Amino acid sequence: MMKQKFFSTHNDYTGLIIRLTIGIVMFPHGARAMLGWFDGYGFTQTLEGLQQMGQPWLVGLLVIVIEFFAPIFIIMGFASRFWAIALGGLFIGIILFGGHLEHGFFMNWFGDKEGEGFEYHLLMLGLCLALFIQGSGKYSLDNLISKKLTA
Repeated sequence: MMKQKFFSTHNDYTGLIIRLTIGIVMFPHGARAMLGWFDGYGFTQTLEGLQQMGQPWLVGLLVIVIEFFAPIFIIMGFASRFWAIALGGLFIGIILFGGHLEHGFFMNWFGDKEGEGFEYHLLMLGLCLALFIQGSGKYSLDNLISKKLTA
């Protein structure tokens, strides 16, 4: 019964659109942190950087793992609700403890502020909440699993 609720989804395009949006936007961030792609630092340097910012190594490890694996599994539509919760938690942490609150709401569009606001993070948090409520939608592994569990 719990598995069925976990993998259940509305079989429509809404979940697909949300999944692809989150995955396409987040994958480069995770690949930068984990693999050093897109001019990133890679795993070791990212972990060290997070520790220098005051994060315990376990929190840094979770940040990197969630940023990298969540978009991949969300794009595939596998355990999307779980990954949406993980990513949503990550973005709550980034807003509260990542130094974005002190810079206000808006991103630093013109480069005239010391740091970035939290508007992007709030958008991602909203998408994660929508994915959690909606489910993975069409063309997802969750949809296939859900059908097998109900059969």
